[in-house]
Parts: sequence; C-alpha cells; structure tokens
Amino acid sequence: MSVEGTWDLTISNPIGRIKALVELRREQGVLTGSAHGAGEQVPLHDIVLDGDHLTWRQAITRPIRLNLAFAVTVDRNHLTGTSKAGRLPSSKVVGQRRPAADAR
Repeated sequence: MSVEGTWDLTISNPIGRIKALVELRREQGVLTGSAHGAGEQVPLHDIVLDGDHLTWRQAITRPIRLNLAFAVTVDRNHLTGTSKAGRLPSSKVVGQRRPAADAR
C-alpha cells in the first residue's frame, strides 16, 4: 500500500478540532515525513507502515508542548485512527489524501 502524498488531517480533542497537514514520502526506500500546523513544521519520527496500519511520532510546541503518537488505518485516500499525548485521552484523527495536483 502506498501512503506517500499530502494528507489533510483533522484531530478532534476535548477542546475542539485541530487541522494539520502531513506529508509522507519515500527517500532511498525509507518512509519519511513532516507535519504542518499551528504555524510550525515538525519532522515525523518512527514511521512504520504495516499493511494498512500506519504509526508515527512527532513533537509539537504550539499551541502547547506535546509529544504525540499517531496510529491510523489507511484505506486508499482516507485514514482514521487516534493521536495520543502521554496520559491525556486519545483524540480521534481523520484524514484525506490530496490529489497530486493539489499537494501543497
């Protein structure tokens, strides 16, 4: 399964919804990526694709400093799953891949 591309994410948490953009690409056969949101760009770490299950970690500083762990299931151009920040409750994540012409 290919997950490369630009994904528009919505993360629903108790405070509201957060929009983010995730870019995934292969560099020398390794899946890499970055996330954009709240005025910052951060690298993705520990990206693992196992079948249709995708996980990664990222650290953000805005709106507050958090270490996030994502676990999503990819179905063609859609993804669903969760984001977890430490002991806080999991947040629901949904996303849609942008068509190649619309990427960034």
